[in-house]
Amino acid sequence: MSSFLTDLLELPFLFNAVLAGILCSIAGGIVGTFVVLRRITYIAAAISHCILGGLGAARYFSVVYGLEWIRPIYGAILTAILSAVIIGIISLRAKEREDTVISALWAIGMASGVLFIFKTPGYGEDLMSYLFGNILMVSSQDLWFIGILDIVLVTITAIFYRQIVAVCFDEEFARTRGLSVEFYYLLVLCMTALTVVLMVSAVGIIMVIAMLTLPVAVGCKFFNRVSKIMLSAIILGIAFNVFGLMASYEPNLPSGAVTIIIAGLTYFATVLFFMFKKTKIKTKLN
Repeated sequence: MSSFLTDLLELPFLFNAVLAGILCSIAGGIVGTFVVLRRITYIAAAISHCILGGLGAARYFSVVYGLEWIRPIYGAILTAILSAVIIGIISLRAKEREDTVISALWAIGMASGVLFIFKTPGYGEDLMSYLFGNILMVSSQDLWFIGILDIVLVTITAIFYRQIVAVCFDEEFARTRGLSVEFYYLLVLCMTALTVVLMVSAVGIIMVIAMLTLPVAVGCKFFNRVSKIMLSAIILGIAFNVFGLMASYEPNLPSGAVTIIIAGLTYFATVLFFMFKKTKIKTKLN
């Protein structure tokens, strides 16, 4: 831990990693609350796996055709938004089974991403980075990009907070109040898509859903108000990322995996604490 704190002041890449974790946690805490309230974790998971196709395609065209301006994150954003809109429209209007369509998009996104990455020179290292994340490789340019997306998400939330919460809690009531449920549902999905893209750089595609939902799940155990759940999820997300970096730094372990383990253990410890507390109260009453 002491070496981590010392190097934090001396090594720019380590400082960038901590800052990236903070920025990702802000978006994750806000949007993750909507995802949990709306119970669309499975949709967020599908979006997170679909973006592998965009990441792979962008990397392929950048390397093979020399289009260096095409960054993987651009492909990820385009694919994430596109998959979110497709899933949203199908969920609202199509007669097809929602879970079947989501599974198809999930599979196509992953498969096309693997194919693109396989055909790209040096694909093996990139594949590991995309799947499991490497927050230590976040550059200053990436931070600016993440920061801009963060501002967009926070601004949208500030403007449409009441409407989104109403739609997430009670869709029918929101419709009777004259709200465009379809619009705000698609807006939540697009915000989820952008947040997934942000968090992929920190923990990777495979574990992004855990980081999007676990801080919120812990916050829900302590608070009932949506605003308090959001704030607690942001703080917990920052703590998980920072402690994950600290715990993985000296042993040279994957920081994303360590971060998720810390978050998961915290969640289960919280569940056990409230179970024990509830049991204790029942015992006293009896």
